[in-house]
Amino acid sequence: MDKEKELTIKENTISLLERLKRKTSNGTDYWLARDLQPLFGYTEWRNFKDNAIEKAKMSCAGVGGNPTNHFVDTTKMVNVGSNTKRNIDDMAMSRYACYLVAMNGEPSKPEIAAAQTYFAIQTRRQELSDQQDEAEARLALRNRVKNRNRYLNSAAKEAGVTNYAFFHDAGYRGLYGGIGKSEIMDKKEISPKEDLLDCIGRVELAANEFRITQTELTLRKDKIKGQREAEGTHHRVGNEVRNTIKKLGGTMPEDLPAAPSIKQLGETRKTKELPLSST
Repeated sequence: MDKEKELTIKENTISLLERLKRKTSNGTDYWLARDLQPLFGYTEWRNFKDNAIEKAKMSCAGVGGNPTNHFVDTTKMVNVGSNTKRNIDDMAMSRYACYLVAMNGEPSKPEIAAAQTYFAIQTRRQELSDQQDEAEARLALRNRVKNRNRYLNSAAKEAGVTNYAFFHDAGYRGLYGGIGKSEIMDKKEISPKEDLLDCIGRVELAANEFRITQTELTLRKDKIKGQREAEGTHHRVGNEVRNTIKKLGGTMPEDLPAAPSIKQLGETRKTKELPLSST
């Protein structure tokens, strides 16, 4: 096959893949297996399903994925003649599922080679997009925690707190099972130059936000007075949040991994937002 014809086939394949793409109600891309079957060089559905799709499922499971999240059995209505219709088996496949199916195809076929490239690129783009979304959500939550801590410090001041380091450490000890801030950072191998709350993930940040907001409300509602009473309140609230996590079967915050410093994410976003130079 000459290069020009091969290029035309690849371009047509990519165009067709775009046209066959569907979206769920929440905007997630997916494809129907029967739409892709002829494109991947299979004339019989059973052969396509029992070979390419099943191999793709095993590949998914082999790298720790859950095939049921990417391969969903469904049916479609088709005409069988004489104005008669019937349901036939089909399968909705995620972008990642389609990529795995394509990888089980014959790469010497330009259609398969194009499909492999298309889904590899699209999957990587989605991974990068998801990472960016996660980073943005974490950055927004960290900024919210900073604001909540200001309110907490204000309530602590009204309660008569003078040693804020001891007051905040009491809250950490309550939430982290008796472990203070410096010990938490050592356990997570976070540099002492960093702020603990800058180097934890969204789940752990959310637990700390709940600790902070509930402590502030309790200090004000119960009219807590004195350093010792305020520390006791902070520890008790932190411990209640910990018990809630335990009841829900969640991972204890001290066992969650550290995350890249949020300062790096903030600086990256600022750099991206800088206007282009006019020179």
